[in-house]
Amino acid sequence: MDRYTSLIDRARAGERILIDGGTGSECLRRGASALPNGWSGGAALNDPEIVRQVHRDYIALGADVIASNTFATGRNVLVDAGVAKDFEESNRRAVELAVEARSMESADGVVVAGGISNWSFSGNRSSLDCLRENTIEQATIMHAAGAELLSLEMMVDLPRMTATLDAVSTIGLPVWVGFTIGPEVAGDVDELDDEIELREGGPLAEAVAIARCYDCVDAMCLMHSDVRHTERGLITIRDCWDGPVGAYAHAAHMVDGELSFEGAITPDAYAAYGPVWHAAGATMVGGCCGIGPSHIAALAETMGL
Repeated sequence: MDRYTSLIDRARAGERILIDGGTGSECLRRGASALPNGWSGGAALNDPEIVRQVHRDYIALGADVIASNTFATGRNVLVDAGVAKDFEESNRRAVELAVEARSMESADGVVVAGGISNWSFSGNRSSLDCLRENTIEQATIMHAAGAELLSLEMMVDLPRMTATLDAVSTIGLPVWVGFTIGPEVAGDVDELDDEIELREGGPLAEAVAIARCYDCVDAMCLMHSDVRHTERGLITIRDCWDGPVGAYAHAAHMVDGELSFEGAITPDAYAAYGPVWHAAGATMVGGCCGIGPSHIAALAETMGL
């Protein structure tokens, strides 16, 4: 039985699964250089030791799944950052670093996911046809480099999510869909409408219904959403989907007028959400931006992982 089949069988049986924490934000926190309009997209080539060590740290804490540092290596992002020539190498090397980390930790059961997003830091977004073509190219590179799973990150609207799903469904790898709701810095959960919406438009329930139509989709996750809003999103997903559900939230705050993930939540405070998310239907838990190894260690202890 291959490692992904073993993992998804455990998830379908209701076993608790530990997902890693934020990778891009943790790389930057450790000193990796940021790209203009490209966040941590250059780290695999410019700071590979940092990337590899972040993966190793999550594996050492018991993570069952680690995602490549490729949230910011979509072709559109690297074009905006002025390093389009690095598209193939950035995506290939990022996956290879995760695979190397698994080998160095002698953790053969850990699944390496290729993280794919359609986000833009500049606001310049390609057409849906271009998005499909670029995503097929990116996912193909990841598959060849050793990714065993494609993890869609920050699906924030219906048209671009659908175009991304159209693309990855051609690759032959299983897919986990990560939906995002609410603002980066959220207020009280009462600010959410009765019908939960994706961050940039479209009902979350409709997004789940669309994703269910793709045979490659094995899990639905609520990710890069504020810790205070995640429970509500999970309840909506569970109402529409009876397969594995995951939760990996973020915490952010404003510092001198700038968005910051650093110090937005303590490890113990983050871990306290784990049982809440489990009660809402999430058997797979981890963290996103601003959630580092100390948070994942506390979460794993709280959840008995």
